Amino acid sequence: MEPALLNEVPSLDLADYTSGDATTKEKFVADLGSAFTNIGFVAIKNHGLSDDLRIKLYDAVQRFFFLPEAEKKKYEHPELFGQRGYISKGKETAKGFKVADLKEFYHIGQPEPVGDMASNIFPDEFPEFEKYTTEVYRTFENAGKTLLKAIAIYLGLEEDFFEDKVKNGDSILRALHYFPIENPDLVPEGAVRAAAHGDINLITLLMGASAEGLEVLRRDGKWIAITALPDQIVVNVGDMLDRLTNHKLKSTIHRVVNPSREKMGTSRFSIPFFMHPRADMNLACLESCVSAEFPKMYVNMTAGEFLDERLRELGLKK
Repeated sequence: MEPALLNEVPSLDLADYTSGDATTKEKFVADLGSAFTNIGFVAIKNHGLSDDLRIKLYDAVQRFFFLPEAEKKKYEHPELFGQRGYISKGKETAKGFKVADLKEFYHIGQPEPVGDMASNIFPDEFPEFEKYTTEVYRTFENAGKTLLKAIAIYLGLEEDFFEDKVKNGDSILRALHYFPIENPDLVPEGAVRAAAHGDINLITLLMGASAEGLEVLRRDGKWIAITALPDQIVVNVGDMLDRLTNHKLKSTIHRVVNPSREKMGTSRFSIPFFMHPRADMNLACLESCVSAEFPKMYVNMTAGEFLDERLRELGLKK
């Protein structure tokens, strides 16, 4: 029997998992698993991100994106395939779509890269950009690790199953600017701020955006708006976790729709954290998630192979 269709994303308190009380921890794990098997999204409070830090981060990000185009392009490095630094307008096209998204963005990776991992690139003009993006990166990485522990327990794995797989992982903090459209009549047909897509990674942690627009596709084909309270972040399952669990945990299609015509001339800012494992993580479906009723859906791949495939599909890698 299919679980009930939800009209909104369930809300949970991460403190219930970390409080030390076995009963509240158990309930958090069950509720998180229920949300991720149903709609793939959940709103979380007590995630470690302060309102003060969020405001300072958005201020630094906005100051960068309001620079002249030529100034921003100094920080664009195509040879990094969009994994670090600035990625300009028209560069990313959602899988299956022919028109690029109406956005520009900036990527920050591991603050202390290891091995052949690329180093971060930061704008010289705003030292606070590096300060606050790095602080938020570490905050979200810690929250993500805690959530992955709860997910591991839900899946019947050891609590620290993901720990060594995400240590020095390829996680990305993405500062997004959905730029103003001064003349809506000139927008290419079918172009939207972010076309319908699933995220590549294990889980995504998203702080509240500066404007509405995020929608998630429910199982019955209906799009529902996602809104989080100011003290919440939105967390969703990515394609890598979907593959690992043989679609038990759902990577749900979502999008960012264009605003009404009268609001097209305004900016929208959003800052998701894409939690990736290291490239060598095996994404083969867990045996416990495969059965006669639920046969294996995906071919075996490493996280690195899957990321490479998706970067090519998005047009960031040729």
